[in-house]
Amino acid sequence: MAGERDLLTALSQRPVVFDGAMGTQIYERGVLYTQNFDQLCVTRADLVKSVHAGYLAAGAEVLQTNTFGANRYRLALHNLEGQLEAINRAGVRIAREVAGDQAWVAGSIGPSGKILKSVRAGELDELREAFRDQAAVLLDEGVDALILETFRQPEEVRLAIEGAKLALDATAEDKRCPIIASVSFDSFGTMADGTGPEEMAQRLVAWGADVIGVNCADGPAGVYETATKMLGAGRPIVAQPNAGLPRRVEGRFAYMATPDYFLVFARRMLKAGVRGIGGCCGTTPEHVRQMAAAARMVGATGEVGGPEIVSLAGAHELREATPQVAPGVTRISLAEKGPLGAKIGKKFVVSVEVNPPAGLSPQKALDAARMLRDGGVDVINVADGARATARMGNFALCHRIQDELGMPAIMHVTTRDRNLLGLVAHLLGCHELGLTNLVVITGDPPKMGDFPDATPVYDVDSVGLLRLIDGMNRGFDPGGKPLGGATRFLLATGAEPAAKDYQRELDRLKKKREAGAEIVMTQPVYDPDVLDRFLNDVASLEMPVLVGLLPLASYRNAEFLHNEVPGMSVPHEIRERMRKAGAGEEARREGVAIAREMLLAVKSRVAGAYIMPPLGRYELALRVIDGVV
Repeated sequence: MAGERDLLTALSQRPVVFDGAMGTQIYERGVLYTQNFDQLCVTRADLVKSVHAGYLAAGAEVLQTNTFGANRYRLALHNLEGQLEAINRAGVRIAREVAGDQAWVAGSIGPSGKILKSVRAGELDELREAFRDQAAVLLDEGVDALILETFRQPEEVRLAIEGAKLALDATAEDKRCPIIASVSFDSFGTMADGTGPEEMAQRLVAWGADVIGVNCADGPAGVYETATKMLGAGRPIVAQPNAGLPRRVEGRFAYMATPDYFLVFARRMLKAGVRGIGGCCGTTPEHVRQMAAAARMVGATGEVGGPEIVSLAGAHELREATPQVAPGVTRISLAEKGPLGAKIGKKFVVSVEVNPPAGLSPQKALDAARMLRDGGVDVINVADGARATARMGNFALCHRIQDELGMPAIMHVTTRDRNLLGLVAHLLGCHELGLTNLVVITGDPPKMGDFPDATPVYDVDSVGLLRLIDGMNRGFDPGGKPLGGATRFLLATGAEPAAKDYQRELDRLKKKREAGAEIVMTQPVYDPDVLDRFLNDVASLEMPVLVGLLPLASYRNAEFLHNEVPGMSVPHEIRERMRKAGAGEEARREGVAIAREMLLAVKSRVAGAYIMPPLGRYELALRVIDGVV
């Protein structure tokens, strides 16, 4: 900005006013949240420019580019990853045109949207590269600073800083600029993993941030509490609160903290030693106008407080390794995880799938489970909306099976229908009810089922969910915060021995094993050679395998499975056997014989069988195992 060397120098010497919210201002101008706001830099430059101009006129000295979500991960959600460079360049040019020589331009970089505890270790390098790629474009276009904002996961902000530093290292000396790292704390004043503001400040400094701060998640009072606790880290602090928490007013969400209220807390923050003040969600040019007035008042009276700002020299390295188990927690073995875990490897285990009803009463399913128990079946397997059909929640049937029949149930959990919060709540509730045997799968997409327009969630995939639950078994919540105990979930997962991309299936199973899976339950297999290959290839994983068996009910059933069910392959000779068997009881008898042949061929090499009776004919499962186990 005219008359001053750079933003970092200004922040070390006096109060600096940042701008306010971009997203809520865009929304107020009639753009729905369903649109991608970053793309507006390309498609509606005039609209973005009007937001910047409003803040500049109100007294903002730092304009933050409209590129918060312009990284490859968030853009990919809108099929816009190919526009990453164009959007970021346009974002800087718009802000620079408005700023002129009256304000600095800070390139905004937000989180990836990934839950880091659910991603594989190798993907962390990819995340770092994504942050580097975005930062490189912003730097090349000439920003005065990079601002990494609204990060909740400590490890992710570390990756973002590292990516930004890599981009800076590749720039010309005259284009180097400070890194501002701003994080977001919850209502308890902690990061996702429980880290408090004092420790987080030290970490940000150690990782290489030139300026640190707090933004979003809370209003002025909450941000004041966390920001002032970060003051001892020896870096300028920037605080950008929301305009309070949103409330629903006449069908719309509104932020209730007034500009006058911001004036009061802006003065308090500046007197405490915060050097940069601005706004986040819900703030307007009027909020910024009041903060600018506060900065002028405090600066004029010499009341700016705070500790001395020091250099990075001597910043200590912090250890980031997450302990294997939380304090006071002992990780338990598979054999200790209830009756089912105790049986694996000690006897041939038989699991039969019985699904919840599409209506109100689970009595038929309970009667089937009782018959199977009396016939020697060890565990009942209950799917979670198989083939995306609308049914009673499987936890209800599992609970009644265990409570009324005294036999274990193994419950499927998919990532299709619940976001991360819903998954954690579901899992903790099921654990409390004693439902600790899980089959973790991604789940069939809604377009396969009764309601194809239903919205899929997929916050994580099966590998991510396994990693999340494995963390809970070690005593940590998804953010890495100790739970005060540990869950005892037995973790099974699925595999497709006849998958078209067989190598991908093997690679994915290895990732599932690394993520915490303990047992493999296969899709039905009708070709002994296919199953033999699979068992040979997974032997090194040392995971008990329950071979999937689906006794065919008819030739039509065989054709349907082969042609219309993903992951299923019924060889021509098997379908021909079913065709020749005719219909009715003869066909069912042939289907049972085929399943028995498969079972006998591999019984000595697997830990058990996972039988899926067709069309609710549960008696076929007992006929498959009769005399074999």
